[in-house]
Amino acid sequence: MAEVQLRHIDKRWGDFVGVKDFDLTIPDKEFLVLLGPSGCGKSTTMRMIAGLEDATSGDILIGGKVVNDLEPKDRDVAMVFQSYALYPNMTVYENIRFPLKVRHIDPATHDEKVMRAAEMVELTDFLHRRPADLSGGQRQRVALARAIVREPNVFLMDEPLSNLDAKLRVSTRAQIKNLSHELQITTIYVTHDQIEAMTLADRVVVMSAGNVQQVGTPTEIYNYPANTFVASFIGSPAMNLVKGTISNGVFTAENMTIRGLDTALSGDITLGFRAEDAEVNPVGSAPDVTEISGIKANVFSIELLGEATMITLKIGDALVAVKAGKDYSTEIGHVFSTNIPASICHLFDASTGLRLNNGSQSE
Repeated sequence: MAEVQLRHIDKRWGDFVGVKDFDLTIPDKEFLVLLGPSGCGKSTTMRMIAGLEDATSGDILIGGKVVNDLEPKDRDVAMVFQSYALYPNMTVYENIRFPLKVRHIDPATHDEKVMRAAEMVELTDFLHRRPADLSGGQRQRVALARAIVREPNVFLMDEPLSNLDAKLRVSTRAQIKNLSHELQITTIYVTHDQIEAMTLADRVVVMSAGNVQQVGTPTEIYNYPANTFVASFIGSPAMNLVKGTISNGVFTAENMTIRGLDTALSGDITLGFRAEDAEVNPVGSAPDVTEISGIKANVFSIELLGEATMITLKIGDALVAVKAGKDYSTEIGHVFSTNIPASICHLFDASTGLRLNNGSQSE
């Protein structure tokens, strides 16, 4: 059993708070992703679990045992770093084998364990090479194999893909996803890349400035962001957020009118919607904004994505993205209109940023 419990963990350096009241239980075999921008406290949280940082207050439990006072080597966790941390003078085989030697595992079992770990990450043809002779993706797979060979209770992965190019990130991400399914070991993964979080995680913890903003499955966080920070951080592109006013169920902003919203709300508000949810009107069809529930504005920019065309509009100070079909054709400066049903809108408090509606307006 490798359940991990973080009980009201704080980390402070003098007056600076790195992590504030982090309280979460990570069930056995769960793949949990800590997601947020640089400096949000996600790596600090992981380092406290690993024993590389001491918690200022709170308890860390692994498998039901408090580990605050245990050395990193005694916590039965394996960590994969962003920098690979391989020994340049050792072959791939010896790099993978090294944790077994350090932990005094029976040498008679080493070869079988190394070969099994190498096979899992498709490195059996590279065992004789040294790290300098490998690509970035291969080096990261050596680091993964070195963690696997230990057979730990918990995997800790700190931005393991950030040094790889885009193509290698995709393939190595698939490798990690497959390994997670095969090994069934509790995994805590740190990243600033929301695509990694969405594709890998059973649950995601979104963090900002040391605080947990939301915990949920990727689907929950994408469909029902708890606040404007989460809404603006999750999704590619991020959710559109437009400040305006609402009265009698009608939201208004520059070149934008949305009808059919909650009639109980009034005053300043932030309205959100996703680029793929808006309904694009045909080219040349641009009814007056006062007659529709949507946007009518001039095209600010156009991006051809292959499978779609991304149209950007400027609504007040906000840039708003709308995803049109791949064959949609227009030009910068031309009039563009889109329908935005109330059912796809997310409403947030203008001052606190907190979510006001529980789900789509149609629910």
